Amino acid sequence: MDFRTICVSALALTLTGFLPAQTPAPKSNPKNWSVPRTPDGKPDLQGVWTNATITPMERPANLAGKPTLTDAEATAYERANNEELQKQDGQSDGPLIAAAGSSGTGGYNVLFIDRGTQLARVDGVKRTSLIVDPADGKVPPLTPEARERIASMMRGFGNYDNVKARPLSERCLVGFGSTSGPPMLPVLYNNNYQIVQTPDHVMILVEMVHDARIVRMNGTHAPPSVRQWLGDSIGRWEGDTLVVDTTNFSDMTRFRGSSENLHVVERFTRVGPDAILYRVKIEDPATFTKAWTMEYPFVQTKGPVYEYASQEGNYALTDILGGARKAEQEGPKK
Repeated sequence: MDFRTICVSALALTLTGFLPAQTPAPKSNPKNWSVPRTPDGKPDLQGVWTNATITPMERPANLAGKPTLTDAEATAYERANNEELQKQDGQSDGPLIAAAGSSGTGGYNVLFIDRGTQLARVDGVKRTSLIVDPADGKVPPLTPEARERIASMMRGFGNYDNVKARPLSERCLVGFGSTSGPPMLPVLYNNNYQIVQTPDHVMILVEMVHDARIVRMNGTHAPPSVRQWLGDSIGRWEGDTLVVDTTNFSDMTRFRGSSENLHVVERFTRVGPDAILYRVKIEDPATFTKAWTMEYPFVQTKGPVYEYASQEGNYALTDILGGARKAEQEGPKK
């Protein structure tokens, strides 16, 4: 897939897969439920979880002023979403396929797009956007510096000289749309995560592009000269909430055009026998005019998390570079 594919995939409104298994929904908590704990007394977050949801990151214009829906409104919204998806079964074109970046290429059809079937439910109500702050459910405006940075980045993606000149997401080296995080967003498909924790580390295995995030508990951040694709994550417990503070991002993995100074704080709180509430704050004064926050559930689901081997079988990258060579041979069109 080319860069336009990646961008559209990452920024598109949420998509659902054709006739998927029903998205797991948190069950109502039994009165006698208490937070499960590990041998060292900390809340047990371990297991396989999914954040699949048809709630978009930003609130759609037709739902402006409605941060939540009643159950009746949510049911109608979810039914319409799934009916529209079923209409596109077997097609190689259409709005959903175009949003996935595969229109006319045969790269995807709706069978491969599994975004779940339900809106995200938090505090007992269905949400219309993952963003909860600002209140309008929109990403804050970009700074002039960020707009220029993104324009420069887009110009750079016109380089087809070699494999390493292509974006990391196009090469399937990191999950596009920030599935691996932080923040860990639901994007397109493969929205499963496995959490393993010890007193000293928390590991989050990401289904998309098989990323593994290692959170060091009660540590200190690496020196500013050390930059990593997924940043440097330090964890601590605040009561029963796991707080993960991430800095030291590389300039190669820009979240919505962010700078190296991106600062992400995630909060994981076990809120039921099969649910974790995930709340994440994004701050980067060089990119966004104000900090912003998202919130949505991770719901327990059946494992295991299967191997993802897109990079190893990434024939699309060969096609992209091959097409560039052919265009060079043919010369500019008259």
